[in-house]
Amino acid sequence: MKRNGFLLGAVSGLAVVANTETIFSRALAQAPLPGLPGSTDRVLVVINFQGGNDGLNTVVPFGMPDYYRFRPSIGIAQNDVLRIDDTVGLNPVLAPFKKLYDGGNVAIVQGVGYPDPDHSHFRSTEIWQTAQPKGYESTGWLGRYLDDAQLPKQNLFNAVALSNVLPEALISKTTDVPAIDALRTYGLQSDKRNGNREAFHEFVSDKTVPFRSPFLAEVAEIEDHAQRGAQELPKLVAGYQQQATYPATPLGRSLALAAQIVGSKLGTRVLYLQHGSFDTHVTQKQTQDRLLTDFANCISAFYQDLAAHGNDKRVLTMTFSEFGRRVPENASRGTDHGEAAPVFLIGGGVKGGLYGQHPDLSRLNAGNLAFTTDFRQVYATVLERWLRRPSVGIVGGTFPTLAALV
Repeated sequence: MKRNGFLLGAVSGLAVVANTETIFSRALAQAPLPGLPGSTDRVLVVINFQGGNDGLNTVVPFGMPDYYRFRPSIGIAQNDVLRIDDTVGLNPVLAPFKKLYDGGNVAIVQGVGYPDPDHSHFRSTEIWQTAQPKGYESTGWLGRYLDDAQLPKQNLFNAVALSNVLPEALISKTTDVPAIDALRTYGLQSDKRNGNREAFHEFVSDKTVPFRSPFLAEVAEIEDHAQRGAQELPKLVAGYQQQATYPATPLGRSLALAAQIVGSKLGTRVLYLQHGSFDTHVTQKQTQDRLLTDFANCISAFYQDLAAHGNDKRVLTMTFSEFGRRVPENASRGTDHGEAAPVFLIGGGVKGGLYGQHPDLSRLNAGNLAFTTDFRQVYATVLERWLRRPSVGIVGGTFPTLAALV
């Protein structure tokens, strides 16, 4: 258990805290959100395309002849591409997403990566989550944002990870972030044979215990936050009326819950989701097409739902993947770990269009795309233009922002 997050699972054997609902709900309703003008009602939704999504078959450079030379089997035919301009277009399975793009609600940032890229899933994911390509960080970039924004501590839902574990991106020094896989299983795991909530708190306060630790009280506080959150969240979002039909998939269920949280005005600033795996070493087309189809249908339903409640301009969605794939297809009609890939920015506050330069397919880095946009530029853009916070201390330097957000 950590200061910056708590593990959650099935609710069992947990005691009820008297008057928690009244006290917490009142405090939450009265708590003002800090920040600069225009930032207090905005929400960032981050979707991690886990496993390394192939950017070249997502945003397809059909106007570059080298694309078909490198991908004779898995390349997407020119006539099938959903064209954006004379050079690039979207995978045909992204038709609902293309409608959002045509409506000016999608910015595509091309060639996103970082210097001296790492091809390990674990290390590259860590780099993207911490915004630190060199060395190691104990907190995530979003966790540092939460600490910097000094959000109200009485709000247990300043940020929420809609996943079964807390992602490294949301690890912070001062903010507890719940990891919620689903509402019905949201709660602390408890084993009655080994004691319950009251027994743990009695142990913490028992002066006769032969040893003391400064961390016991902190653990007890985190446990209390988790317990109260498990009791409160289902009640706080219960009145939300869904206005779209979401696919019955993990991503669809996560985005439906995200819309509930946004629409219930809980003061949540960041929501984190995951989708995948996109690790397509073998028969890439079947796997990627299925995952991209699901993404397109889910994100379309999400913004339809948000718009019906007047929330579509409040919510910015950003996608990322730990790396792209190599340019040449392999012998198994798949692609191996690569480097640069596109990032999507989606929402009513987006200035739609293409941003950055598409990597040159004739100038590869050992078979990989050479990045043209540093991923910390994207983070700086989101932090400064959307969340209205200074980015220097969060991303570890000064990076120019993109004109992709209002």
